[in-house]
Amino acid sequence: QVQLVESGGGLVQPGGSLRLSCAASGFTFTNYAMYWYRQAPGKEREMVAGISTPGSHTNYDDSVKGRFTISRDNVKNTVYLQMNSLKPEDTAVYYCYARRNIGYWGQGTQVTVSS
Repeated sequence: QVQLVESGGGLVQPGGSLRLSCAASGFTFTNYAMYWYRQAPGKEREMVAGISTPGSHTNYDDSVKGRFTISRDNVKNTVYLQMNSLKPEDTAVYYCYARRNIGYWGQGTQVTVSS
């Protein structure tokens, strides 16, 4: 049974930091590129960051470059998103996504940036 379980979301003040985690199981994690997406109320889901299977290549949406860092631990089957200098516009539900020939989604974790 494939599972992607996100954690680490919450309420944070502008300028603060959060670290999201996504624990994967039920498939060969090392064969899948991993991504973080987000969806704000009334908006389409958008890609935030991606990382290749060995973790040597990463890409980011322009809106988070220099503030967010994606990483993966292929022993723990976990992908992370370190989010620094958070802004109110980063408020969204954040989803983990595993992609190869097919894709798997997690359930999402809420991130709210507000004073």
